[in-house]
Amino acid sequence: MLGPSAHIDTFTRDNLPPPEEWPDFLLDGFAYPARINAAVELTDRMVERGFGDHTALIGNGRRRTYKELADWTSRIAHALVENYGLEPGNRVLIRSANNPAMVACWLAATKAGAVVVNTMPMLRAGELAKIVDKAEITLALCDTRLMEEMVACAKDSAFLKQVVGFDGTANHDAELDRIALDKSVLFKAVNTGSDDVALLGFTSGTTGVPKATMHFHRDLLIIADAYAKEVLQVTPDDIFVGSPPLAFTFGLGGLAIFPLRFGAAATLLEHATPPNMVEIIESYRATISFTAPTAYRAMLKAMDAGADLSSLRVAISAGETLPGPVFEEWTQKTGKPILDGIGATEMLHIFISNRFEDSKAASTGKPVGGYEARIVDEEMREVPCGAVGRLAVRGPTGCRYMADARQRDYVRDGWNLTGDTFLQDEDGFFHFAARSDDLIVSAGYNIAGPEVEAALLTHPDVLECAVIGAPDGDRGQIVEAHVVLIAGVEPDMLTVKRLQDHVKATIAPYKYPRSIRFVAALPKTQTGKIQRFRLRTDT
Repeated sequence: MLGPSAHIDTFTRDNLPPPEEWPDFLLDGFAYPARINAAVELTDRMVERGFGDHTALIGNGRRRTYKELADWTSRIAHALVENYGLEPGNRVLIRSANNPAMVACWLAATKAGAVVVNTMPMLRAGELAKIVDKAEITLALCDTRLMEEMVACAKDSAFLKQVVGFDGTANHDAELDRIALDKSVLFKAVNTGSDDVALLGFTSGTTGVPKATMHFHRDLLIIADAYAKEVLQVTPDDIFVGSPPLAFTFGLGGLAIFPLRFGAAATLLEHATPPNMVEIIESYRATISFTAPTAYRAMLKAMDAGADLSSLRVAISAGETLPGPVFEEWTQKTGKPILDGIGATEMLHIFISNRFEDSKAASTGKPVGGYEARIVDEEMREVPCGAVGRLAVRGPTGCRYMADARQRDYVRDGWNLTGDTFLQDEDGFFHFAARSDDLIVSAGYNIAGPEVEAALLTHPDVLECAVIGAPDGDRGQIVEAHVVLIAGVEPDMLTVKRLQDHVKATIAPYKYPRSIRFVAALPKTQTGKIQRFRLRTDT
């Protein structure tokens, strides 16, 4: 039963899946008031608890205290309500790279009772339009350096009426910044219900048709009070760094929610990519790192050249499975733990993880406190120890797709089916086997093959194509396209580059096919369906 709501715009609550399609929610140990605003808990409440002078955000060449963050977000919230007519329950899209201004906008919109949709800067107008249309978004806040695609999206949108620029640099010289500057630092935050929707996390799944996962105010606090508190044991002395985008729930948790929940510092840097994580850790004396296994491989090589990672007390790996040799080499070279884990946008964050004193190479770990996991067959029967099956999980967070029939595929008998195949060993550790669907997971990014195929097919040189995930030692998988060219086009490296550049210009560049194989024909069934499994066999 849902509690009281503060949303005037009831769109998200109206579009929750029917109660009978929800997973079982195990909320023992996670008691919150009926009304709570997650942004207030991460800002104003932290000031009340005595953290006002502690560093909250590091970025753009400066440090901001919790008091400064609380004031900054209140000013922006005033501007959103008074100048742009924001009402509780309205959806607000935020487009930015990782920087303190993006976090401030997210927290401000949440204070004002909005439902926030954080998006990656690499998305193109067509990809943004799918999100805008599905969530019926009327207001977008956009870093002024990234306005072109956002404006192009708004031009053809039936919903998006306002695109407001903010300055993602240290200058604070954009429309939203100038308006907010004159506002009061006192803002009466919307008294949202603990189960009012606060965040929509979009995930493409295997079809390229976006799914919106719906997360309550309480969910944003649960992932900190479960995983970050129990597994990471965060203290106010911690300094977080990482490469995942804040638009991913993995990044939002690890680089914003977790540090702010416990009075720690979040380092938000636009250039925090896997290749330069070593430099960032050294510069900021980071204690907790969030990134993918790809980055940890690069860090190990850098250590051979004298890199100093002594400040780290723990490394968090997620996005793809952590290979056993990387686990072994990391612990031997650094003497510090590296904790693999698995999360999902549907679950909001990590729900199975290794622990400081309870970890195993090539293992994803054991369920986080409050969660249960089991391995099941197609009939939802638990399989014997050591047998491979589908991963089923339930706990205090879970899947709620917004107005999407795919809810019935993800949730069965009260359990969330993540789309992964696992096995559980005799010691209770879970081990990843493979993805259960056709989603390509490359260096932590989820990429839908059909979306890449659609982009390739818009190129005049392409007659047919099929996209699969091919094994890769560094990235786990890479996008591999099998392409049939039209007559007269040479299957050479110039054509490869031309097609790759076309994909990068059509959809987010990270989705481009790193491998392109030219073939005379694609394997098909008698009914014309492409047999991708045969392509995987040939890879």
